[in-house]
Amino acid sequence: MTLVNGDGDHKHEADVEPKQNGHDAGEQTEDGNEQEVIVIQDTGFTVKIQVPGLEMFSIQVSPQEMVQEIHQVLMDREDTCHRTCFSLQLDGNVLDNFAELKTIDGFQEGSVLKVVEEPYTVREARIHVRHIRDLLKSLDPSDAFNGVECNSLSFLSIFTDGDLADSGRKRKKGAELEQIDCTPPEYILPGSKERPICPLQPQNKDWKPLQCLKVLTMSGWNPPPGNRKMHGDLMYLYVITMEDRHVSITASTRGFYLNQSTTYNFNPKPANPSFLSHSLVELLNQVSPTFKKNFAALQKKRVQRHPFERIATPFQLYSWTAPQVEHAIDCVRAEDAYTSRLGYEEHIPGQTRDWNEELQTTRELPRKNLPERLLRERAIFKVHSDFTAAATRGAMAVIDGNVMAINPSEETKMQMFIWNNIFFSLGFDVRDHYKDFGGDSAAYVSPTNDLNGVRTYNAVDIEGLYTLGTVVVDYRGYRVTAQSIIPGILEREQEQSVIYGSIDFGKTVVSHPKYLELLEKTSRPIKIQKHKVLNDKDEEVELCSSVECKGIIGNDGRHYILDLLRTFPPDLNFLPVEGEIMPEDCKKMGFPKEHRHKLCCLRQELVDAFVEHRYLLFMKMAAVQLMQQKTALQENAGALEGEGSSSEPSSSNKDEEQETTKSEEDAEADLDPESKLKELEESIEAHNETVDAKSREVIRKACQAVGSISDSTFDIRFNPDIFSPGVRFPESAMQDVHVQKLLLKDAAAFLLTCQIPCLIKDCLDHNIVPMDGATMAEAMHQRGINIRYLGKVLDIVNKFPIPAQLDHVHRILIGELITRSAKHIFKTYLQGVELSGLSAAISHFLNCFLSSFPNSVAHLPADELVSKKKNKKRKNRNLSSTDNTTWASVTPQELWKNICSEAKAYYDCTLECDHVDQAVETYNLQKISLLREICTKVGIQILLKEYNFDSRHKPTFTEEDILNIFPVVKHVNPKASDAFHFFQSGQAKVQQGFLKEGCELINESLNLFNNVYGAIHVEICACLRLLARLNYIMGDYSEALLNQQKAVIMSERILSIEHPSTIHEYINLALYCFANNQLSMALSLLYRARYLMLLVYGEGHPEMALLDSNIGLVLHGVMEYDLSLRFLESALTINTKYHGSKSLKVALSHHLVARVYETKGEFRSALQHEKEGYTIYKNQLGEQHEKTKESSDYLKYLTQQAVALQRTMNEIYKNGSNANIMPLKFTAPSMASVLEQLNIINGILFIPLSVSQTCPQETLTGQVLRITLRKCRRNPAITEQQIISPVLCFTYPANLAC
Repeated sequence: MTLVNGDGDHKHEADVEPKQNGHDAGEQTEDGNEQEVIVIQDTGFTVKIQVPGLEMFSIQVSPQEMVQEIHQVLMDREDTCHRTCFSLQLDGNVLDNFAELKTIDGFQEGSVLKVVEEPYTVREARIHVRHIRDLLKSLDPSDAFNGVECNSLSFLSIFTDGDLADSGRKRKKGAELEQIDCTPPEYILPGSKERPICPLQPQNKDWKPLQCLKVLTMSGWNPPPGNRKMHGDLMYLYVITMEDRHVSITASTRGFYLNQSTTYNFNPKPANPSFLSHSLVELLNQVSPTFKKNFAALQKKRVQRHPFERIATPFQLYSWTAPQVEHAIDCVRAEDAYTSRLGYEEHIPGQTRDWNEELQTTRELPRKNLPERLLRERAIFKVHSDFTAAATRGAMAVIDGNVMAINPSEETKMQMFIWNNIFFSLGFDVRDHYKDFGGDSAAYVSPTNDLNGVRTYNAVDIEGLYTLGTVVVDYRGYRVTAQSIIPGILEREQEQSVIYGSIDFGKTVVSHPKYLELLEKTSRPIKIQKHKVLNDKDEEVELCSSVECKGIIGNDGRHYILDLLRTFPPDLNFLPVEGEIMPEDCKKMGFPKEHRHKLCCLRQELVDAFVEHRYLLFMKMAAVQLMQQKTALQENAGALEGEGSSSEPSSSNKDEEQETTKSEEDAEADLDPESKLKELEESIEAHNETVDAKSREVIRKACQAVGSISDSTFDIRFNPDIFSPGVRFPESAMQDVHVQKLLLKDAAAFLLTCQIPCLIKDCLDHNIVPMDGATMAEAMHQRGINIRYLGKVLDIVNKFPIPAQLDHVHRILIGELITRSAKHIFKTYLQGVELSGLSAAISHFLNCFLSSFPNSVAHLPADELVSKKKNKKRKNRNLSSTDNTTWASVTPQELWKNICSEAKAYYDCTLECDHVDQAVETYNLQKISLLREICTKVGIQILLKEYNFDSRHKPTFTEEDILNIFPVVKHVNPKASDAFHFFQSGQAKVQQGFLKEGCELINESLNLFNNVYGAIHVEICACLRLLARLNYIMGDYSEALLNQQKAVIMSERILSIEHPSTIHEYINLALYCFANNQLSMALSLLYRARYLMLLVYGEGHPEMALLDSNIGLVLHGVMEYDLSLRFLESALTINTKYHGSKSLKVALSHHLVARVYETKGEFRSALQHEKEGYTIYKNQLGEQHEKTKESSDYLKYLTQQAVALQRTMNEIYKNGSNANIMPLKFTAPSMASVLEQLNIINGILFIPLSVSQTCPQETLTGQVLRITLRKCRRNPAITEQQIISPVLCFTYPANLAC
């Protein structure tokens, strides 16, 4: 019997059973792991590189690397970066670019590789020019602001003044104490009302890069005429140097040289001198002295930047703010725009990529051992990220009207497009396909449901079953689905192609044995029940998916499944069905409710959590009874038989449940849940084998009670076709259908009665601490709660008896509700806007939404309107049928009225606000946070400047403030399963106290992650964070600093510079900086974190207490006592609000404040605070507890000091200047004591252990540092239990401030 995976707290949306990728991750032993790792951990070695014109140098290589990777290293090195067209030769033999180093004969430690310049081709010349342009722009952030080339922003180096590794070497220990300026900017101080936006993106001094050339562009003389081609001319370039010299350059097979052409005269003959050079940089160095000087300085700066600041991210991140960037001439960018880069997509000359073939071929790669699986996962990940980028570009081109439709005669909403071998369709209900399901609303939500299905089937990864590459793009108010194309599908009618499933929602249904066989393999992990339905001829058809799931065999012979929008069972809370009565729990909460569409599905996380919940129920009902029965049988077999037969049929399920729960509770005392579960499972399996009718009966009843589809084992699956309009079931299946209906009703009730209360409890216990809408949505999704339940969650939070403790959750929920409702309105608002009116329309919308200006009016220049009308007659490209200027008449009152009615209609929540100022006042929101939320949700980019939201005399935004509109992209995230498995093994080791071994495993998982994802990925970020924490625990502060620095940069670049996770990374880095004696840096990082938290949420967040305690302690350490008090008192106020005045966290806060008052010599205030802390410790922990005693001793010490001070004062009053004054002890806190307190508040405790308890390899002397996780470090990739768990058990009460 299997425990079907149902970890409700699991982050991966498409995680399924461990049996994926063709090997059972769960069955691998750790020894097996470690042996497998050795395979890919062959030691690296050093080789020498000989480059023309340079001295020989050495580089480190690994046997798994390809020759191509050495090429990349040379193209990145400061002294060889300008070379692109060369081969590497070993002993005169040219090496194959795609060969692994270990396969090359004679390649070993100390081998000499020779760089040999190769002749250019047109392709190589273009690659060379592109590379030179990239080098010239390497410090320019405009690509990151414009959201192109997978560039994104990182600002850490501004606050650390470069690389931390360098600064650590430069500074001597403690030498910086004298010159620290600790004063934070005014807007960071507690209580400040100012929320500036400009510090979000501080200007980097390197951004005004050294200009090397005025112009580098393609010449108008391209392409070379036939006679010049025969002389080896490939293309012509035009350059204006900084000295204002205009030169024409020929790129030929031999290299680059100056020709005699001018702007108006073509003369391709070489100039005199021609400066023929193999590299364009070498040529320009000779032509322009300024170029030579500045290019060298630029490359020096480029290589000084942290590598993670320069590497492209796997998926594009868009910034919602940007400064005004100058638009410079750029030939490569211009060419990209005009050719759509189809000419040499990824340098494949003259052809577009066959995305479907690439996506499917990578899935077919072998996966028998670790190296094969790594290669396969790397290929899958790379193709997915390339496909996502191409699909995003194509979707934008479609909406911008730059792609010809394949059915141009149809109405615009019905048009479909093909671009770059990708098929694009719009999210509208064409041909009334979704008429019974909610029309356009259903058509809009269907692609995301389908994407979730694709994600799930991809994760199950069954050999022989194929899904389409799918990306969903929201852009300019439209939803576009981009899919790879099944070979041959465009030549056939859909009716002929579909051999499994239904094309008309269940009227005609067909099946196919091969599809049933393949889908049956997925049915257990995805929990789908095999079932029969009736077709239009009343014949029974067997399916193992929903009827909408279609099976098509492509011309390539592969079995594809598509339209996976009903992979998961329907959510009955939002699907009222006539004649069906919902459980009482649902009815009490006002369900079922009518929704806009009938495609509401339960999330996979909910299905998993529900199944796990049922499994525990099954254990209670069956296993405990079996154990009782076993005991009774041993005592008195005959008596038991008589009793059992009379009592059992009469006992109802509910009585059984109560009885078993009771015995379960008794058992819990002496067994921990896991071992108990195991024992029960074993006992059931043992009974299953014997032919004991009594035991079988117990199991059968338990199976029946929990809704298992099997009578002899626990196995819950759902029929996704239940309650689908148009689907009919045969008479023989009615019993099954009845069971399935009950199961769905129970699942709907489970969401309301278990998962939502669980979410609220976790917020209350601070196991999760959401900071913005995205982290709130993520927390809901982790527990399987859909966003449509936002109103219900808010409703429950509102009824909470101590509202202050959930204040932050309430505020985030309201903000999320308002911005999501505004997003719904914005979507339809934007569909009525032509391209030329976009910036005016968006600024008008933002004014209506956020500005206090009461009569916001949109301005449209009259001549633009005229040209639009002409335009409209000429070509009907606008996808909306409405008048193109209706958006201009929207008023703030009307918009807020619509937001309130949308919130009521969609989320069933009543908002009490007629305009933004009322919303801000009523719900304690801040406009800057609302602006950030709406911009990130819909893809708006605004100008980085200070906005006056509260002026009643002029609108906040103008057309010039809207810089761009970006797509919002949803896509599949392929996973590195082996790396993840190692990560978990490492955590298990850490949990058992084997820190060193755990560290090695985590390091290994980092290598594997790098192998699959490349250098930058959200899971690598989690890995680095944990490594840094372990380094810190094991006393290696400098290594902790370097790993955490990488984690911060990575978080900024893949999650965003102000994401809550980035804020936490900054706090961790500050702690490690402090431990490394870099005090001013620690402070500036903490100030940055506080600024970001103020921008994202505002004052008063529970995490702000941690941040303020950190800042206060560091300021205390550098003797800035008054400032320190401001922050520590702010932390005390917040802790009291969220944890109650009797909590241990508050006691710790009182103690920290008391310490500062003591160092200031204000003993009375210090005594007052320490007394408060002492009282809490005494009440919570008892007088004998170590903490209470410590506090008591400190109180005595303070009392002595206060008495001594009073005596001294009395002496002065009495004897004046003749007084004999005893020197008072005003001690500045030692760095060690400050660090100790910092460790405590950040969740790191020292626990002394006896030698026998520590592991033999432990490097720490008789002490193991242990991590007590305060709470989940919010991370989009890996949940907290996975990131780090307590190293050793800890006997303090759970709510001890740590």
